[in-house]
Amino acid sequence: MRVYLVIMDETEEASTALRFAASRAARTGGQVHLLALVPRQQFVAFGGIQATIEEEARARAEALVTSAAGSLLSDGVAAPAIAVRQGEGVSVIKEYLSEHPEVSALVLGAAASGGPGPLVSHFAGVSGQLPCPVYIIPGGIGAADLERLG
Repeated sequence: MRVYLVIMDETEEASTALRFAASRAARTGGQVHLLALVPRQQFVAFGGIQATIEEEARARAEALVTSAAGSLLSDGVAAPAIAVRQGEGVSVIKEYLSEHPEVSALVLGAAASGGPGPLVSHFAGVSGQLPCPVYIIPGGIGAADLERLG
């Protein structure tokens, strides 16, 4: 079974990557894994405040992937695997890939304009060192073209 790993956040790029991965999974009888990243806080507040800030960030990430999972189910795609992890994005993704050898492809969305973003820049540069291919979905791609490619 093909497994497509999508890094979820609140950007349009993540939504585009998710639509592509869902389409591919539906066509290949595969599955989507959703990974939400919770960045470490840049500052350390007093104990209780810090814990509250971190819990709120985790809750937002969990709500995001739960919503994305719901949209996949309504589109007829098999239930996705969901993970929420805290840490620096590149490190967390590499760790996830090493823990999940069943992942067939890392699916990232590029911005429609401006720079490609830190994850796309990094993983495009090291794609030859990864255990799976990297699909970079253009941000300006239309829904019809996305469906055709998926």
